[in-house]
Amino acid sequence: MNAIPVEYASQRKIRERNKLYYRLNHWPIWIFVFFIAPGPLTFDLFERGFDARMAVWLGAVLAGTAVAGVRGRLPGVEPKPYIIRFTEDRPNPFYRRFCYTVAWSEVITFAVLNIAGLVVAIVTGHWYLKEIYRDAYFPLAGSIWLLGAIGRLPRVKVSTKGEGHERRYFYGSVWAVCWAQPVLWLLWKVVPRTRLGDVIKLGTFLAILGSVGYLARLGRLPRTRPIVAGELAVSD
Repeated sequence: MNAIPVEYASQRKIRERNKLYYRLNHWPIWIFVFFIAPGPLTFDLFERGFDARMAVWLGAVLAGTAVAGVRGRLPGVEPKPYIIRFTEDRPNPFYRRFCYTVAWSEVITFAVLNIAGLVVAIVTGHWYLKEIYRDAYFPLAGSIWLLGAIGRLPRVKVSTKGEGHERRYFYGSVWAVCWAQPVLWLLWKVVPRTRLGDVIKLGTFLAILGSVGYLARLGRLPRTRPIVAGELAVSD
């Protein structure tokens, strides 16, 4: 059985404040997270390209995240780290719970709907992915928003006590979809839309999700190692 490597928080450098470049590097992450939040609009972006609707939405996201960032209300964009002791039963601020809830909804919803679209295409011989996004995106994403609102998602609970382990699940999921989704988009563009082609797309997509998820479970990817409880450390 493979042993999961751990991080000893006492060996990690403690940051009293986040440097400006660190804060600025995290801002584009949250711009992207909130920009793709309207799933059907994002589907149109990848299908047809950028248009006026997306420009308006991007402007709103830029303005909203800029204000939140200046006020220190985006994870990683705070003037100083919020979480220092990973086992401390400290209230999880609303802005962290809100941001990570939105991120979880996208990690899960885009992957589930893409899998559903491929399965339907294989079974029926026709692509209905746009209709699936139109009809199912917000119900599915909304259910995840609800879970976040009641504190039932990792990193979105009312307390930060389990942060040393919960961040593993979040970053592991993010790594998996961030590798799998671009590959699927590329296959969607270059592989013929036949049943065989769709089987190849689905198999590749699931293989990447599974293999990257397995590496994350073993702690082989950045920020996926458990942080040993009871020590001081800093979290993003």
